[in-house]
Formats: sequence, structure tokens, C-alpha cells
Amino acid sequence: MNKTVKIYVALLIVLFVGFTIIEFSAETPVNWSKTYKETDKIPYGTFVLYEELPSLFPDSEIENINVSPYEYFDEHYYWGDSTYDVSGNYIHIDEYANIDDVSAQELLDFASYGNTVFVSTLYPPQKFYDSLKLDTTNQYDFRGKAEIGFTNPALKNDSITIDKGLSNIYFSKLDSSTTTALGYQKFDSIKHINFVKINHGFGTVYLHLQPIVFTNYHLLKKNNKKYAATALSYLPDESIYYDYHAKIGETLGYSPLRFINSQPALRAAWLLGLCSLLLFMIFNAKRKQRIVKVIKPLENTTVAFTKTIGNLYYETKDHNNLIDKKIMYFLEYIRRVYYLNTQHLDEKFVKNLTVKSGKDKELIKKLIDLIVYLKAKPVCTEADLLNLNNTIEDFYKE
Repeated sequence: MNKTVKIYVALLIVLFVGFTIIEFSAETPVNWSKTYKETDKIPYGTFVLYEELPSLFPDSEIENINVSPYEYFDEHYYWGDSTYDVSGNYIHIDEYANIDDVSAQELLDFASYGNTVFVSTLYPPQKFYDSLKLDTTNQYDFRGKAEIGFTNPALKNDSITIDKGLSNIYFSKLDSSTTTALGYQKFDSIKHINFVKINHGFGTVYLHLQPIVFTNYHLLKKNNKKYAATALSYLPDESIYYDYHAKIGETLGYSPLRFINSQPALRAAWLLGLCSLLLFMIFNAKRKQRIVKVIKPLENTTVAFTKTIGNLYYETKDHNNLIDKKIMYFLEYIRRVYYLNTQHLDEKFVKNLTVKSGKDKELIKKLIDLIVYLKAKPVCTEADLLNLNNTIEDFYKE
């Protein structure tokens, strides 16, 4: 190794050590992901709230729900006398209420038997919209901070002001015969209802549309914890059934084989299969003459390729991927044909698109609201994909 090479090697070592020192000495960036996990101490986790539940409900037994609401409450329902052997409060706090229709109906049934359901989320389960006769509106264009408070004048001092992680989704339709407004959010002096109490059967359903107030960042800031404590004080002092967000990782792990590993018989069969495959590979590992394939001339496989891709998407049922592509192609069409900026899909965009396209405003608003909703929805269904496709086709035909 000559002198020049040694110098280059030394410089590389020095640079590597320098970069390593800089990397390890740099501050870890703050994770602003909205996980709402009870085990997360990041700003938008709910570790603080979960730890304070025993203080908020000192006389109540707190139980984590590690399965879906349907799986849990259905096991405690007796068809013989049509009663539950558990009672109390169910609490679910998340940005998107990942509650399927079956579980949502189970929660409504649980409430109707004299129990309480508390759900704080930006997007309540669709079943709640239909059964509780309510609707929400997403006011996309908002800026700055907001006042979050209660309608009861006696709770005026429990109002708080927050400026991070906000949304302006509020109740735009309620059934006054069963619903009582409990709280509001105020952007630019405009108040909208964001917290309601709904009588359902012999019980109660509480819906809250600002889950961000229950996260670590806002509970530890100033005296904001008073708002969360007041909101949860509407719940009776009974057992708490808390929807535990970390349930999959805590119980079975994140491995695709988590169910197999949880069952001794399946785990033994899996290991036996792996050992058999290994033995087969060892005793069969010898050279064999490969089959000589007939090389056919190249042909135009465009149509076949298209069918294959279509069948692939159909078989895998990757609805989110297809929805993303449908939305991307549609917005590209809007930019190319009408020369509109599609970065902000708000009321102004709907108005401009209506003027330029000459199409029905209600149809355009319905399509844009659907696109915004599906982009925010974590798991889309085949019905969502068909609905989006039909709505886009209606726009083209209009």
C-alpha cells in the first residue's frame, strides 16, 4: 500500500468517525406522529391520560379491551335473558375510530342496556351517523388557535385554548329529541358544537370531535388537564372498559405468524413443516438437468399485461392503492384540463372548479368531500372504491 492510498484511507476513517460523532451527539427529533397509544410518551400519545385514569375514576375498576368491542361485549351477552354480565363505561380515543359496523352496533346495544359509551374521534363510526341521526362537517379552511369549552355556564373556567393538532370538524346535524350539546370549539369567534350527549335506549353515548385535547402535549401544557377531567367527569363512577390501542403488539406481537405462535399445536406443526422442508432440501440438493424451454418469438403482450395487472389488484383487494391512483389520475385531469391548483381541496377549489367546468356544484362538492374523506380513511373497502369510481364517472358524464 503506497503513501497516497494510506492518506486516503486515513481521511476516510477520520470522516467516518466524525460523522459517527455528529450523528450520536445530535438531538433526537421530536416525533409528532398522532398515535394516540397509551404506551407512547411522544406529544400525541395518550400515556399521561391512561396513567391518570385511576385518579379520575378512583372508585372504578379499569379494564383494557384487547379485542374489538364486538368480540369483548358479545362474550358477555346472554341470549337467554338478553342481558350483559358487565356494565359501566366504554372509552375510545383516537383520530380515526377504527370500529367496524358490527362492533359499532354492539356498542350501541351495550349503551341501550343502561351503560355509557364515550368516543372521542374526528370521524365517528358510520353506524353512529345512521343510528343516532347525526352528521358532521369538516371546515377545512381554518388557521390559528381555537377555544375549546363547555356549553354549561358553570364550566366556563374549564375552557382551554389550543394551537396544535387542531381540526375543525363539528356536528352539523343532531336529533334534538335525544341529543344535548355539551361542548363547543370556537375558531375566529365562530362557535360550533363538538361534544354531545345522546340518549340511546336506557343508556348514553358521548361523542367528542377533538381527541387531540387528550394527548400528552396538551394535557401537560398550562392547565389544560382541567378540560379533559371535566369532559370525562360526565361519565358515571362505574367500571371503565378502555379500548387499548397497543393491544396487537402487547398480546401477540407484530409478527405475521403471531396467531400461529399463540397456539401450541399450530406452532409445533409449523416447526415440523420447516424441519421437513429443510431435510428435503438437504437430501434433494444435487445437480439436475433443467428443462430446456422453447423460446418463442416476442409478441405484443400489452393487453395480457393489462389483464394481469387488473387481476392482481382484484385478487389482492388492494382498495387503498386503487383509490389513491383513481384520485391521482382525476386530480391530474383537473390540472391538465381546467388549469386549477389541486393542493387545497377546499370550498374555494369547489367554487373555481364549478365555474370552469360548468358542472353541477352539488356533484362537485360531493366528489371533493368523498376524495378528502377517502384520503384520510386508513382502511378503505370495495364499496368505497365503487362509490368513488361511480362519482368520478358521473363528473365526466355531466
